[in-house]
Amino acid sequence: MKKRVHLVGSVAMDTCEEVFERLSETVGPYISRIPDGETGKRSRWIAFQREMLMEHPDIEIDPTVPELEIREWNGRLLRAMPLLRFKDGTDLEGICFETGYDRAALDSYGVFETMRSDGRIPHGIRFQVCLPTPMSTAYMYMSHKAHQDFINVYERSLRTALETILDGIPHEDLAIQYDVCQEVLIFENYFPHRPDDYKEQVFDLLGRLGDAVPEDVQLGYHLCYGSPADEHLVMPRDTEILVEMLNGVNAAVRRRIAFLHIPVPRARTDDSYFRPLQNLGIDRDIELYLGLIHHDDEAGDLARIATARNYLDDFGISTECGWGRTDPARVPGLLDSHCKQARLIGG
Repeated sequence: MKKRVHLVGSVAMDTCEEVFERLSETVGPYISRIPDGETGKRSRWIAFQREMLMEHPDIEIDPTVPELEIREWNGRLLRAMPLLRFKDGTDLEGICFETGYDRAALDSYGVFETMRSDGRIPHGIRFQVCLPTPMSTAYMYMSHKAHQDFINVYERSLRTALETILDGIPHEDLAIQYDVCQEVLIFENYFPHRPDDYKEQVFDLLGRLGDAVPEDVQLGYHLCYGSPADEHLVMPRDTEILVEMLNGVNAAVRRRIAFLHIPVPRARTDDSYFRPLQNLGIDRDIELYLGLIHHDDEAGDLARIATARNYLDDFGISTECGWGRTDPARVPGLLDSHCKQARLIGG
């Protein structure tokens, strides 16, 4: 039976042990990879990276640019944040940010390994480490005047964290997922500033990040529209931009990609949302997951699956984004929905 379920990353639970236990008991038969739930300070995705930057001696608030307003698709203002920059005279070559992703991964893998030995995690499931891209932190927290310098420094720092992860976790146990959110928002012109060559910059970066992962480690990309308050920052018109980005990533990465994921909004059961998928040109051996499972909406899940089948012969299922910002009471229902629909679409 094909593994038809993908878990994006975050889960509204307190510990990685609780996440591993619950996911293994429910969707275990349907998954190839299991995340640690991004618990603790990672539950708000990259928000803890801003905290790290605010404490860094070479970073300061940029008083020359306006605050960045973060609004949902419906216009609701979530927050306004002052943007950051490097202090004058900073030696950019000498900086390596302590992102914390390596320490979190190694700690969670220790729990994963113990639980697998105890039989609480099925053998054959890989440990999934979810990493942001440098553009994510750059476009959310840094002044546009500092973007390129920051992306260079952060990419180097992320590569250092990745190397630690690769050294500490057996490659046959590991999957790396890059979370691609701000890049999608850049394509949607969400931010006040966007370079003319943004497409080239995005694909070059995503290609470099992917090629930094060894061939014996699974590689995947999760595309989304953000969910800081469990709602999109932009409501997509259809899958046209997502298809363009999937095709671009597929062309930019030289090594094999194992899986790709894109969102499907709750209200979109119509053909017009899915129709651009007929232009998808990714390699046929890549697992494609559609984030079409929504809380307490079995009829909608079935309708979205049925419409997607008009344009795709083969796909797996997921939610639009992680569950770290959702009501914890929704998690059991989401897990049950994944099991039901995975049995329905079968192998």
